Amino acid sequence: MDLLIFLVSMTALIYGADFIIEQSEKIALHYKISPFVIGATLVALGTSLPEMAVSISASLKGSGDIAVANVIGSTIFNIALVLATVFLISKKIKPQRDLFAKDSAWALFPILVFILMGIDGKLNAIDGVLFLILMAAYLMFLINSNQVEEPDEEDEKEKFQWGKASVLLLIGFVFTIVGADFAIDSAGNIAREFGVSEWVIGLFLIAFGTSLPELTISIKAAMNNNADLAIGNIIGSNVANFTMVLGLSSIVNTLNVQLTEYYFDITAALILSLMLVFITANKLYNKSAGIVLLVVLGLVIQNSLA
Repeated sequence: MDLLIFLVSMTALIYGADFIIEQSEKIALHYKISPFVIGATLVALGTSLPEMAVSISASLKGSGDIAVANVIGSTIFNIALVLATVFLISKKIKPQRDLFAKDSAWALFPILVFILMGIDGKLNAIDGVLFLILMAAYLMFLINSNQVEEPDEEDEKEKFQWGKASVLLLIGFVFTIVGADFAIDSAGNIAREFGVSEWVIGLFLIAFGTSLPELTISIKAAMNNNADLAIGNIIGSNVANFTMVLGLSSIVNTLNVQLTEYYFDITAALILSLMLVFITANKLYNKSAGIVLLVVLGLVIQNSLA
């Protein structure tokens, strides 16, 4: 029964996020925001809502390991699975934006801040506020580094309806929040039944499920030859996971961070973030890079489940 509840809960999470993503993208397009900024802000925040809902719910329930593992696991899946898939299915990737010069630091900086904050073994409300400030700085950076065109109001008025968008956004939030609550309870029961730690459940089972929106959106974007949105979604989601997700989770309840016990998984997330910087620096947007990322993912899973 717990497995069925978990699957239904994750489905609600994914569909809820899909509603939010779709309407957020329409709002952004209504105001003529560039594809990368759409991917790195509204779409990234939308695809991070499952992680946010799960981690906050886990924090409130005292399951700190799930909250932290969910973020670490989502970072691993976003780069090693989602980005790899984008590289493998895209015919040709030529981002219009200089991702290395403008955005590579944001792919790496949040996880370094997380490690520094976790040295004392916990993330408290002060750490959470600092994380949120970092997210605000990222959003300001994106706004200031991109030009926004003036919309054609007459043309957009026929395509966009605020009433419909608001209702679908509300439905999406309800699905996401309720789904997260049931997902945490059922995942915890599954972990206890099979003797699996909450960390492993959060790192793989929940993290994979909450990364499905990023995977879906990025695949759609790649198939439409919109590399900027796909890669922007991945970078933005990782920033949001470490800043907003961990930030809000540590504000509602102090999180324990066991850097030494889970050093392999945290190091894997750090190495993959460094690989993302290396890929953008050398413009290695190709299938070979995708295969390498999938190999790394396989090694991480094999070691963590051993």
